[in-house]
Amino acid sequence: MEKFLEEAKSASRVLSALSGHDKNRILKEMATALRKNAKALLEANAADMSEGEKNKLTSALMDRLFLDESRVNAMAVAIEEIAALKEPVGRVLDGWVTEDGLKIEKVTIPIGVIGIIYESRPNVTSDTAALCFKSSNVCVLKGGKEAEHSNKAIAEVLKNVLIENDLPSSLISLIPDSSREGVAKLIKMDKYVDLIIPRGGAGLIKYVSENATVSVVKHDKGQCHTYIDKDAKIDNAIAIAINAKVQRPGVCNAMETLLVDSAIAKETLPLIKAAFDEAHTELKGCVNTQNVIDVANATDEDYDTEYLANILNIKVVDGVEGAIEHVIRFSSGHSEAIITENISAAELFLNSIDAAVVYVNASTRFTDGGAFGFGAEVGISTNKLHARGPMGIEGLTTYKYKVYGSGQARR
Repeated sequence: MEKFLEEAKSASRVLSALSGHDKNRILKEMATALRKNAKALLEANAADMSEGEKNKLTSALMDRLFLDESRVNAMAVAIEEIAALKEPVGRVLDGWVTEDGLKIEKVTIPIGVIGIIYESRPNVTSDTAALCFKSSNVCVLKGGKEAEHSNKAIAEVLKNVLIENDLPSSLISLIPDSSREGVAKLIKMDKYVDLIIPRGGAGLIKYVSENATVSVVKHDKGQCHTYIDKDAKIDNAIAIAINAKVQRPGVCNAMETLLVDSAIAKETLPLIKAAFDEAHTELKGCVNTQNVIDVANATDEDYDTEYLANILNIKVVDGVEGAIEHVIRFSSGHSEAIITENISAAELFLNSIDAAVVYVNASTRFTDGGAFGFGAEVGISTNKLHARGPMGIEGLTTYKYKVYGSGQARR
């Protein structure tokens, strides 16, 4: 492991010599290579899907794992979008001249070697590799064992493009020891690794956060809420709620709890139930919800659960203040939404909720690097430092100060 990481650290110096033009050209070649090798990628993915069925993975995990031609093409498109982004390294963020005549510039630089630990989704391999390459970082990847064949095949395609361009293949690497012991070593290798980004279940996030000596940016669970206010357009609100829960229930930006203003609960809850029944959603609700519609009982444990499945909690609350109180108690700091035509209620919700992304009249499903115009994302950070929300190119840089003098000595 140490020799492997030492090679990765050494390779990072090569990236500093690459121009933005060359990086973009190579990224486009990677996108082309993914499309050309789609058949091999799908064969590798079929092996993972077969293993997943044998191991009885949940439908949510199987959906995350699955690749077809359209998803492979989407991976290629994401890389092309990353190539089209402005160069993130070498940007002058600020500049000034001091009283001593020193010219100071605050300039963006790569972080260095970034370890990314993730589960299930093979597209994370290509997305994160491309984002790291664009931002002149080396990426060390540790995917889930359920996607082992897919991840190896994708990484191999990308590494071959590096080799064809006389670049070290260690710029994009899967860690040689993908066991739990391997992860335990990786997150303590602060001599070689500059940042760890874990993406996955609560157990993984907790383990990495508690045991890493390398700096960590957490991609924590998505405990997302949508609140339907008394001043909402009900048809619009239900359509947004359906999208937030049903479009892809197994992702972190899917809604887990729907909050409904008590002032409109009696007339609105039957409409909500009819819409979700049509979508085959399993519904649970508080006592006040159960007084209006026939649903299972929702407990505090349910409100604190990221289902990653087509299951939804419904809770009746006393206005926007009640919604805020519930969200503050159960939110994971990911994405929260209010549906209302009342500007005052919207602003109160926006200003009171401490989450990475807060919406008015839109689905939480938009919390995504691609949807935000970042091209792709390394993860959705629930940290407050150093990055928050969808973590694209900007989140993969830090900065240094360049100071230009003319012989000054401090007195």
